[in-house]
Parts: sequence; C-alpha cells; structure tokens
Amino acid sequence: MAKQAARKSGKKSSKSRQKTRKPLLNRVGSIVVRACLVVIVLFTALIFLFAFVNPPVTHTIWSEWRRLGSVDRDWVAIEQISPVMARSVVAAEDANFCLHWGFDVEAIRDAIEDGSTRGASTLSQQVVKNVFLWQGRSWVRKALETALTPAVEAIWSKQRIVEVYLNVAEMDEGVFGVQAAAQSYFQVDAQDLTPLQAARIAAVLPAPKTRSASKPTSFVRRRTASIMDGAATIRADGRAACFED
Repeated sequence: MAKQAARKSGKKSSKSRQKTRKPLLNRVGSIVVRACLVVIVLFTALIFLFAFVNPPVTHTIWSEWRRLGSVDRDWVAIEQISPVMARSVVAAEDANFCLHWGFDVEAIRDAIEDGSTRGASTLSQQVVKNVFLWQGRSWVRKALETALTPAVEAIWSKQRIVEVYLNVAEMDEGVFGVQAAAQSYFQVDAQDLTPLQAARIAAVLPAPKTRSASKPTSFVRRRTASIMDGAATIRADGRAACFED
C-alpha cells in the first residue's frame, strides 16, 4: 500500500512539474514573439522615416566619434553632388546596382566560386549595414541585413539609396560622406569633383583607414583608373539611369 501511494505521489508530482513547465515555456515563447514583432515594427518605421528624413547618426559614426573624439560630416542632397561621383561609387562597389532588387546573384555566385565574400555585397546591403546595423561580421548582423535589404529596395528609390550611401559611408578616417571627403582631400565641394577626384575617393572604399585619395598608392592609382573606366561604361550602357535624372 505504501509503495502504491508513493508511486501515485510520484506520478502527481511529475504531472505537476509538466504543468508548471508548459506555462513557463508559453510565457517565454510569447515574450520572444513580442520582442520580434517590436523589432520588425521599429525597423519598418525607420525605413519609412529615412526614405524622407536624413539619418541623424549611425552606429559607425557614433563609434568613430567615441574613438576619435570628433568626426567630420556634412550632409548634402544628391543634387549637390557631382553626377560622376555617384557613378564612380556605383562602378566601384556595385556596377549592376540598377539591375537587381538588393542582391546581385551573379556576384554572390562568383564570390562563392572564388572562395571570397568581397564583391558580393551590393550598395543596398551596405546602406542597410551602415544606417541600421553595425560593422563587423556575424550571422546575426548578416541575417538582419538580408531581411532588411528587400524592404529598403521596396520603399526607397534607387536614387535615395545612392544619396544615403554617399552621405554615410566613411571615406577617410573619421570623415563621413562625400562632401566632407571632397573638402578633406581636395578642398572642393562635392558638386565640383572632377572624374579623377571622384574616382580617387571611390577607390579608397572599403578601406578608408588604410587608403588615401590625396596620397594614392600604386594600388589606389590602378583602382582609380579602373573606376573611371567603369563610371564611363555604366553611363554609356544605361546602368546609371536608375539614379540619374
């Protein structure tokens, strides 16, 4: 009798633990779902907002400001940027920008075959990373970037994507945006950049801390020449039409 009572008691306690565990798992699951919904709503709201309002700061700008004590940045509208500057950046970073919806499948395939990740990231992906996320490599950041890029492509115009990129990208150490870079390197405004100067600035990407547009190495000079050719090519074959008036 005592053994039967003990077994019944054990069964009751086991069922009790299971009942307690289920509500706990349900609560945790509910919290996770709500957190995900909040993140989705927040990012969606920011994407809509920044389609019209210029991003006031980015994680990278804030990080460099903390590290250096100050940063140089001066936002200018795309109408105040030399068209050849926009073409140079697109030619350097994402020549098929006007042909894809955020991901360049051919570039990704080529990068995988070459065993490299460089060259597979589109201008749209870089804007998402620069504006909404952080630098560095992690699966979490890459997953968020992959999720947000189609939304940015759907809500923003191609011209807006280029405009934002040209204003938030780091183009020298602590120098963000093409206006600040043009002043820092050549003491001119962004709208007055020549094809050579524009290609030089584009050539420092994506390593502005180790490359210089005003003191170019032989590598930067070769890359500059390649970018000038690329900028002329995408203008001639129509691959610049989506971001030019």
